[in-house]
Amino acid sequence: MLKKRVIACLDVKDGNVVKGIQFKNHEVLGDIVELAQVYSDSGIDELVFYDITASPRGKVVEIKWIEKLSKVISIPFSVAGGISKLEDAEKILSAGVEKVSVNSMALKNPNLITEIANRFGYQAIVVGIDSLKSGDDYRVYQMTGDPSMTSCSGRLTFEWAKEAQERGAGEIVLNCMDQDGVQKGFDLIQTKRLASELSIPVVASGGAGTAQDFVDIFKESRVSGALAASIFHREIVSINSIKELLKKNNIPVRLLC
Repeated sequence: MLKKRVIACLDVKDGNVVKGIQFKNHEVLGDIVELAQVYSDSGIDELVFYDITASPRGKVVEIKWIEKLSKVISIPFSVAGGISKLEDAEKILSAGVEKVSVNSMALKNPNLITEIANRFGYQAIVVGIDSLKSGDDYRVYQMTGDPSMTSCSGRLTFEWAKEAQERGAGEIVLNCMDQDGVQKGFDLIQTKRLASELSIPVVASGGAGTAQDFVDIFKESRVSGALAASIFHREIVSINSIKELLKKNNIPVRLLC
């Protein structure tokens, strides 16, 4: 049985790791390289690096950060931030990254997903979806790294996820905006539905506050991974305690030797 992944997220703005609540009011929480190395050494399964202001500013994540991280961590990591063309993905993957993640730029040009998948394989392309409940529906938002530019894309979450899968995405990261940073648990309803409707891996993101939240999301849904930021940056919950609790609940997980 495939092991479930516990994933740490580095939201990066102006060279620092930041974290907000519901994608707003970002607070500086640490050094990029230092935090990445701590997580790698502490048994995290994967790291994601999001340059949250790259797309709103019309830029691409800086290669220098990828090169720095590649030297100090020994785990898989993915990178997102302003990737708008195949050449961007090629440069980033060549710098030592396992996967690239696209979000706002894929909404603008959905064929970008297919281009990257065809060139590097579906396993190299992740689609991030920033989703917010609207009435009885869930809608996809874009440019969420800058609150002044955040807007609804006009797409429905589940329809866009299915299209991304059809276009070649190897994984979906579902960022539940209502839960982001509030530490009250993952959105079980939305995440469970999405994971059940797709055949590719889904990663839950937004709302982790306790180790039990990881148990709940893995037991209640088919997600392959669960991502958190605040609780790790602020040392509210240790990676080891999460994995030990998962093991006690018979959830397959990689333990630190």
